[in-house]
Amino acid sequence: MGFKIAVVGATGNVGREMLNTLAERKFPADEIFALASSKSIGRTVSYGEDDDLTVADAATFDFSKVDIALFSAGGETAKKLAPKAAEAGCIVIDNSSYWRMEPGVPLVVPEVNADALSGYAKKNIIANPNCSTIQMVLALKPLHDMAGIKRIVVSTYQSVSGAGRAAMDELFNQTRGIYVNDPPQKEEFTKQIAFNVIPHIDSFMDDGATREEWKMTVETRKILDPEIAVHATCVRVPVFVGHGEAVNIEFEKPITVEDARKAMKDFPGVSVVDYRQDEGYVTPQEVQGEDNVFVSRVRKDPTVENGLSLWCVGDNLRKGAALNAVQIAEKLVADFLPKK
Repeated sequence: MGFKIAVVGATGNVGREMLNTLAERKFPADEIFALASSKSIGRTVSYGEDDDLTVADAATFDFSKVDIALFSAGGETAKKLAPKAAEAGCIVIDNSSYWRMEPGVPLVVPEVNADALSGYAKKNIIANPNCSTIQMVLALKPLHDMAGIKRIVVSTYQSVSGAGRAAMDELFNQTRGIYVNDPPQKEEFTKQIAFNVIPHIDSFMDDGATREEWKMTVETRKILDPEIAVHATCVRVPVFVGHGEAVNIEFEKPITVEDARKAMKDFPGVSVVDYRQDEGYVTPQEVQGEDNVFVSRVRKDPTVENGLSLWCVGDNLRKGAALNAVQIAEKLVADFLPKK
C-alpha cells in the first residue's frame, strides 16, 4: 500500500515536471491526482510513459483524500488552498514564494537542511525555495561547513522557463519574428528578451532591489545561516531552460581551491566539472534534464583575505523546483510519516 499524492498546477511547466519526476523516481504512490484551475478541467497530462491523468478542479478538490500535495500554482493559489489542504490533514509542499518566510514553515533543500522538516507538523506546510536559491545553497553548503561563509555576492543568469510557459513562447516568437522583420511583441517581459538580457526579475522594492534578489538574500539566510550577508543581482537571459550563477564568496577561515573542489564533489547533488581549458566548464544548455547542480570556474579571489569565485548551473525546472519538492516528499515518507 502506498501514498496518495496530488499535484496542484499540473498543467504548468513545473507541475508537469513534478509528475514526470514522481514517475521517474518511482515514488511509492497508489494514486496520483492532477489538479489545476477550472479552465483546465478535463485536460489530460502525462504521468510516466504510459499513464494519462485527467485534470480536476483544485478549488473544489477534497484534500482529505491525499497524504501529500505538491503545489506549483502561484502565490495566490497557495495562499487560498494550502491552508485548506493542511487543515484537511494533507501535507503541502509549496513551490511558490508565499509561505517561504512564514514562521513555522520549514524552507528545505533536503541535502542541505533536511532536519528542518521535523517542524512540518506546526502548519502542515513545507516551502520549496526559489530556484536560484536552491542551486546556490546546494553548492555552498559544503563550503560553509568547511570554512564559514561571511558574505556572498551573486549575479544570476536566469532562463525564461522560470517565468512560465508564456514567457518561453515569448522568447520563441520574438526570436522567430526578428528573422522575418516582425516587431517584437512584449507581454511577459518589460523589454525585448530575444537577443537581450533584462536586469529585472519580479517587482522592485523601496531599496532598489527586486523581489527576486530579496528572495535569494532572505532564503539563503533561513536555509544556511542567518549571519551570512548576501547581495544578489538577478538577470533574465534568452535561454529556455537552465539557470547560471556567478558566485563570489568571502569566508571566515582560509580555504583553498583544491579543498573547495573536493568538498563540493563529495557533496550529494553537486557535480564539479572544472578544467582550465576550452569546454572545461558546464553551461545551462548542457544541464537540461539533469538532477545535479554543476560547478565550474572555481578560483581564488585575491581582493579579499579568504575569497573564492565559482560558476554554477542547474536545471531550474528539476532541482530548482520539481525534483526538490519530490525529494522533500521522499524524505517525509522515509523518515517522518507512518509506513504504509
